[in-house]
Amino acid sequence: MNKKISFVGCGKMAQAIIGGILKSNLVNPRQIIASARTELTLEDVKNRWEIQTRSSNIEAAKEADILFLAIKPDGHGAVIDEIKNSINSQAIIITIAAGISLSFLEQSFGRKIKAVRSMPNTPSLVGEGMSVLSANESVTPEDMEEVIKIFSCIGKAAVMEEKMMDAIPAISGSSPAYVYMFIEALADGGVKAGLSRDQSYQLAAQAVLGAAKMVLETGKHPAELKDEVCTPGGATIEAVAELERKGFRASVLSAMEQCFDKTKALSGKN
Repeated sequence: MNKKISFVGCGKMAQAIIGGILKSNLVNPRQIIASARTELTLEDVKNRWEIQTRSSNIEAAKEADILFLAIKPDGHGAVIDEIKNSINSQAIIITIAAGISLSFLEQSFGRKIKAVRSMPNTPSLVGEGMSVLSANESVTPEDMEEVIKIFSCIGKAAVMEEKMMDAIPAISGSSPAYVYMFIEALADGGVKAGLSRDQSYQLAAQAVLGAAKMVLETGKHPAELKDEVCTPGGATIEAVAELERKGFRASVLSAMEQCFDKTKALSGKN
């Protein structure tokens, strides 16, 4: 890819994307530029990847063909106001923050821009992310292909209509936190049964990883896969019945609704 990719903000998610891009050899380190609030962060990423760094957001933004706004939702207004007169008119602007709408980006820049709203998740840090993308009408199919290539460096990427974006944090953006809680609970059960903590985490995490791959690679319905584990009169069906009695599914659905409502509230502000 013959593009310069800039990051305004260089936290964990930005670093995951940078690492994935370079590991995939999509661009070379000299094509990546980053700015950050602290010199310590800039020094760290420069030493790790030999990318270019800038102490000024304006300097990072004006060189970009593709610009990531890798900042918190409430920081977008001030940062956009700072850089909006410095960006290339053909630059693709990508936000990775929850609740930042395409219309908010357009209004904040005060002119037509190529804008992409994205929702990656933290497994991107290990190359197993799920990113959902939505673009405004100024983004061409060719532009979108390049954006997809970038996000494919950290896992899988899907394009959806923006009206669906507020639902994404609940199902893929925030859901790793629910899964970590599930893994922790499984591990606690293992410890209670006499296994070591390390053994319990390894067994629980691998079981979750394997189950997820079964869903993705077999194409079978999760209910069918669940039934295959539950032998008649066996231990697994007893566990499943207890999860149902305790409202396992209802709890997950309720948590997702709370997450969705919060994201909608953020979108209302942005």
